[in-house]
Amino acid sequence: MPTPLPVFVTPVPQSTSVAILLLTESATPDWLAAASPFVRGWAETRGFSGKKDDILILPDESGKIDCVLLGTGGGLSAEGDPAAFARLAAELPAGTYDIASPLEDGQGYLAALGWCLQQYAFTRYKDGKASEPRVLVLPAGVDAADLARVVAGTALVRDLVNTPTADMGPTELAAAARVLAESEGASFREIVGDGLLQDNFPTIHAVGRASPNAPRLIDITWGDEKAPKVTVVGKGVCFDTGGLDLKPSSGMRLMKKDMGGAAHALALGQMIMDARLPVRLRILIPAVENSVSGESYRPGDVIRTRKGLTVEVDNTDAEGRLVLSDALALADDETPDLLIDFATLTGAARVALGPDVQPFFTDSADLATALETASRSEADPVWRLPLWQPYFEDLKSPIADFANSGASGLAGAITAALFLQRFVTETPNWIHLDVFAWNRGNRPGRPQGGEALALRAVYRMIVRRYTKET
Repeated sequence: MPTPLPVFVTPVPQSTSVAILLLTESATPDWLAAASPFVRGWAETRGFSGKKDDILILPDESGKIDCVLLGTGGGLSAEGDPAAFARLAAELPAGTYDIASPLEDGQGYLAALGWCLQQYAFTRYKDGKASEPRVLVLPAGVDAADLARVVAGTALVRDLVNTPTADMGPTELAAAARVLAESEGASFREIVGDGLLQDNFPTIHAVGRASPNAPRLIDITWGDEKAPKVTVVGKGVCFDTGGLDLKPSSGMRLMKKDMGGAAHALALGQMIMDARLPVRLRILIPAVENSVSGESYRPGDVIRTRKGLTVEVDNTDAEGRLVLSDALALADDETPDLLIDFATLTGAARVALGPDVQPFFTDSADLATALETASRSEADPVWRLPLWQPYFEDLKSPIADFANSGASGLAGAITAALFLQRFVTETPNWIHLDVFAWNRGNRPGRPQGGEALALRAVYRMIVRRYTKET
């Protein structure tokens, strides 16, 4: 069943819509010179000059909105600027609006995307009247179903990450995954608690066994068995205390978001299934709480992983790579055509690139190029970091094949990726994304809280890889 078009975008121009005119800084003087004295005076009074993000609401003689001017500075970039239109959606009163200025290929989609994403709100725990929507006439050439699909995927990530662990532990995350699978006609399976040991998922069990909310592996499959296999793995640490290597309270405050990788995996799966892409999709989510109890795994423990490799626990707060190792090993058994994992894995990734640019790792130059190209067209920034093999020396262990973290603390995002790579030995097309899954403050189209980062870029890359879209 296709995703419905969001109520804040309409595909049909309406006679009552208000025109939005885009003006560069260089074009604004000529446009104002040709306008009425009233318009020139109004613009001068309010300081409108066409600078980037300048917004001017022009009234008519009755006081109603006649049109809206949006300054674009030197002009919209070739890839567009969703934030500019998100800002419009935030500042304009309720009503229906239509972009009257011409847009280049791709700009209409990003304009509508920014407009839609601005109107997201997480209201599960707050009563209040919903704000009236700002409706945008869909720009020419924009695929309404595709837009709705991307907006719905982003909203799913935000909703899942924003939900506190009391309502989004491993059991509840599995329930959300089951609902998604059933809605799309996919198969759903979960291996819970000691069943993980019976089915050889020892690291997932070790990390999650201290919690009363039992650890589990969520497994969704969909699509034609003969189609190219695409497997998506998502880190589902529903809360991370750090384990016995306990985090300080400041470091624990946002750890409900440590299942952000799982949220991305489910959202990507939803988008792929809704689009009916010609792939055999599998979603694997190790869902755990890294809690503290008498059952906690300990620093110094050695765990024999599903792959058969032994790992010494140097730090119980490096748990994400442990649970991912078993899921990646399972995925690798099938040698899919494409294997992607999302994980809120390291603080080092944020130190390197900040919260907005998401690092990714792959040994495939073709995949890297494809993801970077999709990233630009989606205004969804990613940056490739190296799988620099000499740094694996930092994970040496005197008693096991390697450790789960190193003493130096340097190149943490890279050493984490190198750890994961040891469990992907048969699949050449693998991408690991170390995502933040959070907005620290409110910005246009990006409210404070859970966020889908690199999701659009990965989705567009997959669409282009398995269809004729360019």
